[in-house]
Amino acid sequence: MQPFRTHTGIAVPLLRDDINTDQIAPVAAMRKLKPDYKTMLFFRARRRPDGGEDPDFVLNQPQFRAPGILVTGHNFGAGSSRESAVWSMLANNIRVIVAKSFADIYRENCLQNGLLPVVLSAADAEAFEARVVAVNGAGPFTVDLETQTISGPGGGDITFDIPAADRMRLIEGLDDIGLTLKHTDDIKAWEKRMTVAQPWLQTAHDSRR
Repeated sequence: MQPFRTHTGIAVPLLRDDINTDQIAPVAAMRKLKPDYKTMLFFRARRRPDGGEDPDFVLNQPQFRAPGILVTGHNFGAGSSRESAVWSMLANNIRVIVAKSFADIYRENCLQNGLLPVVLSAADAEAFEARVVAVNGAGPFTVDLETQTISGPGGGDITFDIPAADRMRLIEGLDDIGLTLKHTDDIKAWEKRMTVAQPWLQTAHDSRR
């Protein structure tokens, strides 16, 4: 997967709680041999009952048609395990989701695919939401995973926490397979160092074969 270090883009305020994976990537939009993940994102929410575009939905508004960061509420990504709900974000160049909380499976799918899930403290979340709403797409924000900061118009840098293991795998672009291979290489390197430092280990190992 593509490594993540920094990402700059327009922050889109979708300030709702309990947005589930079927809302993010509806099943009906996936019934194709090669689904259009870009179009799939919030497919139903972006349209009126007659099929026409709903101009009131935030991603249909002119200033938010080229998003980079999604800002949302509690329990984002609830519901079924559906990787298309992550792929549709990436297809629209959204590489960061700032939420008040994530559903566990959705968060894990984000980490597997190079999409950064950020949870801010309550106070910072409210302050950042206010900045995003005030800017209204007029300027971009930058999320830097190496420094764990969000910078942009309307105020100073905001810091966020992320577990060290999650930060490492995103920066290095490691999904579960890559992570396993990395650990395998680390084990082999450790074994090599040990046999150099203590050659009797290799002799003992060979004698058991």
